[in-house]
Amino acid sequence: MKETKQKWNSILWIEGLGFSFLILMSWLTEIFRIPHYLYDEPFTANWRRAALRTVVILLIWIWVHLMTIRLLKRLYYLEGFLRICSWCRKVNYKDQWLTMENYFKSQFSTTTSHGMCPDCLKLKVDEIKSKENPPEPKKFF
Repeated sequence: MKETKQKWNSILWIEGLGFSFLILMSWLTEIFRIPHYLYDEPFTANWRRAALRTVVILLIWIWVHLMTIRLLKRLYYLEGFLRICSWCRKVNYKDQWLTMENYFKSQFSTTTSHGMCPDCLKLKVDEIKSKENPPEPKKFF
């Protein structure tokens, strides 16, 4: 859980650094006359253009930041699920498929015991009774 939060923070920091770099480059373009040197354009500092770029980049950054948080929350939620094989009932833990007993033993330091819930018990008892008292075959004559 703590490891996932650290991954979140690193993803959000990298995202923030990337957008900050874009804003920085927008202003450095005006300050150091980069188009003038690259394309031999006449120099006219346009601070409004840099400010407008900054506002657009900030709006995109806010939107991307909120969507990233939303996706990370969803991913964090899905990571909380315990994957169990529907056929053999083994549990996937750290890319290993363990029996249910071994999983509980490794995670909770407890031994397991087998039993039967009341619903399953009732079903099995009814099943056994139906096998003991089969219906009589119908006679056609």
